[in-house]
Amino acid sequence: MIAIRRGATVFALALALVVLGAGACSQGTPSEQGDGVGTPSDAGVGDATSPGTDLHAPKSDTSNAGGDWLGQPDVAPGVTLGEPVSGQFHLGPVEWEGSFWNSCAPYPAAIQTAEGELLAGLGLDYNGEGQLCDACILVQTAKGKQAVLRVVTTGTTNQPGDIDVSSAAYALLDSGEYPRTMTWRLVACTTAGTVQYQFQTGAHQWWSSFWVRNARLPIAKVEVKSANHSDWFALRRGSDGTWTDDGGFGAGSFTLRVTATTGAALQDTFDGFTGGDLLTSPTGQFP
Repeated sequence: MIAIRRGATVFALALALVVLGAGACSQGTPSEQGDGVGTPSDAGVGDATSPGTDLHAPKSDTSNAGGDWLGQPDVAPGVTLGEPVSGQFHLGPVEWEGSFWNSCAPYPAAIQTAEGELLAGLGLDYNGEGQLCDACILVQTAKGKQAVLRVVTTGTTNQPGDIDVSSAAYALLDSGEYPRTMTWRLVACTTAGTVQYQFQTGAHQWWSSFWVRNARLPIAKVEVKSANHSDWFALRRGSDGTWTDDGGFGAGSFTLRVTATTGAALQDTFDGFTGGDLLTSPTGQFP
């Protein structure tokens, strides 16, 4: 039995997993779909005895109008952001396409390209409220393999620290061992692209909702200044990873301030939006 989490509702879906050592990360129901263009990212894989040393990404262009760094320090790609969590990795139902939907979905094709094929699902203890949607984890196996994976779903796992991984990630990590013992921890993503704001197709000036995609760092909070908010207003995070203003931004331009768990922040101003937009951050990316 796999629990499918979407918003605040949990559905039970009986499912036979015919995959080797399949885990039990659930995948949710799609909500809205945006479209646009993204920039491909790099995936880091290396020797687990020297984590992160082979992970490199170029600096983003910060010259674009409408965006701003907020003076926070750089975090190098692959740098760890938390303590290791022990568990096992499983070949799970974690893919961009197929009969399963990721709980952080939907992802338009451009974001799939930008975030790559190395994907993971975490247990509800770690991403049950969508707090790690689109974050990256460094997985290091007991056999000495490692990979940086993008978190795209959450659900019930055999043990809280277990993870499900995509077929591409499994091919990199698996050495034929069983149990497939590993540790994972949050890291700065190796992405070389820019932050994207993917608005739900039903979003409008009186109900404004979007995902922050392709960020190098886990997101702690998102705030807005707009026609309806003269001062910074904190948006509500959903269990699917969305950030929502239930009263809407109002008409016209708005400014978003996105703060990472490290304290780094970027600030972007846009003339407006329509439902389904995929807006590129003028700032580019977290430092």
